[in-house]
Amino acid sequence: MQSHEAVIIGGMVLDIHAIPSIHANPGTTTPGKVYYFRGGVARNIAECMSKLGAKPFMISAIGSDMAGNLLWEHWKSADLSTEGILKDKDIDTPVVCNIFDVNGEVAAAVASVEALEKCLTPDWILHFKHTLLSAPMLMVDANLSCTSLEASCKMAADTGCPVWFEPVSVTKSRRITSIAKYVTFASPNEDELVAMANALSGSDVFRPLKENHNKDNFSTLSLFQMLKPAVWVLLEKGIKVVLVTLGSNGVFLCSKGGPSCFKVPVEKTNQGGFGGQLYKTVMQKCPPNSYSVFSELERSSHVFAVHFPSLPASVVRLTGAGDCLVGGILTSICAGLDIMQSVSVGTAVAKAAVEVEANVPSAFNLAAIADDAKSVLSGAKVLFHQSML
Repeated sequence: MQSHEAVIIGGMVLDIHAIPSIHANPGTTTPGKVYYFRGGVARNIAECMSKLGAKPFMISAIGSDMAGNLLWEHWKSADLSTEGILKDKDIDTPVVCNIFDVNGEVAAAVASVEALEKCLTPDWILHFKHTLLSAPMLMVDANLSCTSLEASCKMAADTGCPVWFEPVSVTKSRRITSIAKYVTFASPNEDELVAMANALSGSDVFRPLKENHNKDNFSTLSLFQMLKPAVWVLLEKGIKVVLVTLGSNGVFLCSKGGPSCFKVPVEKTNQGGFGGQLYKTVMQKCPPNSYSVFSELERSSHVFAVHFPSLPASVVRLTGAGDCLVGGILTSICAGLDIMQSVSVGTAVAKAAVEVEANVPSAFNLAAIADDAKSVLSGAKVLFHQSML
């Protein structure tokens, strides 16, 4: 394994998408298309990072079946380490089948992902503690069992490695309760945020927005005010950075401490190869001191929230956007960029993701990513900040 690379622990999944060409009728077949995509939240994030020049170290579990072989061969062909991937004939590779309606919305889905909880054990994960010694970041997805999540996060704490928690789903996002004290970054959508806040507060006081409101009718500031109490629960429980993903409404970055607090130490950054190109290109296009939003926060902010707008896109499929957002942010942080630049890059990467069929684009145009990141950063607005003074 190369040094100074992020460690990613979580699901490698074969996604099957069944897309009808006409309205489906129960009890019979419907003409349409069936696609196979390499998926899994952690796997998508790691592949996105690899396309941006990183070489993340993946820890996961798959079988020796057709789905597992497809995922395994692709991973090897991308010149990524398979050392952390447990592959065994007795494992059923995780598979998720999504059935869409004619409007492109998921009408039904079946997930067979038990292997991740059963086989991705603390014992297997702890084999790779040495990889965290020089890692700038550990990313865990909530497909892991609670015991494996705890083992992973404690391992990171022992080595001084910051942890990024990806909630995966509303149900699994509640697994934050036992690990919140270890988590530096969390990236929920609105519904996952509400579920996490309820779980962490031991109550059911927060309700999903869609139950009472059409969020499209509200301004960005109003939307933030509605979500703010839930965000504050996460921050008060010790999570340093909460990134609320809002789909076409962009991203809320909410945090305690100024933006510079979350830069990776220089000795742990990966500025070689394409990672170095990413750093240089973004620093040229988006120098941190050139945007008022940054200097306003750097002076004395203790708690702050910033809205990053999404970018106009020719949408083909939305399934990989959130994972590529996280992959872009992680790669940028690990390359040495600050949190403001990194979220802007992540937003640009997410735009590229929705414009292709697959969960992760086959390649990224670095100049286009940097230009888009500049647009995002120039449109970022401070929604809240409270001085330490």
